[in-house]
Amino acid sequence: MEFVKSNIFLYGLIAPAFILTLLFKYVPMYGVIIAFKDFSYSKGILGSDWVGFKYFEKFLNAPNFELIFMNTLKLSAYGLLLGFPIPILLALMLNQVRREGVKKNVQLILYAPNFISVVVIVGMAFVFLSPIGPVNQIITWATGHPIVFMSDPDYFRSIYVLSGIWQGAGWASIIYVAALAGVDPELHNAATIDGANLLKRIWHIDLPTIKPVMAIVFILSAGGIMAIGFEKAFLMQTAMNLPTSEILPTYVYKVGLKAGDYSYSAAIGLFNSIINIILLVFVNFVVKKLNEGEGLY
Repeated sequence: MEFVKSNIFLYGLIAPAFILTLLFKYVPMYGVIIAFKDFSYSKGILGSDWVGFKYFEKFLNAPNFELIFMNTLKLSAYGLLLGFPIPILLALMLNQVRREGVKKNVQLILYAPNFISVVVIVGMAFVFLSPIGPVNQIITWATGHPIVFMSDPDYFRSIYVLSGIWQGAGWASIIYVAALAGVDPELHNAATIDGANLLKRIWHIDLPTIKPVMAIVFILSAGGIMAIGFEKAFLMQTAMNLPTSEILPTYVYKVGLKAGDYSYSAAIGLFNSIINIILLVFVNFVVKKLNEGEGLY
């Protein structure tokens, strides 16, 4: 109690965040029990009949389970593998810019796409990649025929991932730029005197400095690998690209809100969360093995 009394001001600062997290993150979790119940409006959540794992088995045995699960996994994995190194490269390049004015202008250009709405991003993709858009005008000039990018399932993942990298890579590089700011300039000066070129200084000084940050960011990204955004995939989805654009969040929306099967959609959402937790634990274990015992926890 003496420790609490002596730090009461700090507890007061953290109290609002703790209460808001409790109210909006943990209290609503009681509703997840409808995944194990045959939810009925008249009986309510607590009064509905228990059905065990009926809806989980229904989803696992559904004919489109493999398609939806693999679409979600592939889309997330491509986004992680292609999107993770880009912010690091941007931060390393920005760190080499010595003129502050140029550096700030470049940062402003890189950060700007992050403030564009997802709706606008998808709208831009539809305009630029439409059969009469500027991209297809060049393709038609070169090949004689346009490519229907937004309706072709083969192009959905590429457009989704690349547009996401364009929008978020600059903003994601901020954390690495901040970490690189802690590098002692004397280390670079000493390495330069010893004959180390730029690449060797980046490899032996900059990258080891941001290595702990890279590990944490990668673990958090891998932990949310199945939690890709619903809005963008739903907005980019057309009847023609469904074979690759139908993912768990869009399927949950269609089953839950459009079809009204709340128990089934809750079971799918809970299944998705369990996969994320398993991936988080697994990736943290692997990173700790490769990173001399340092991980997220």
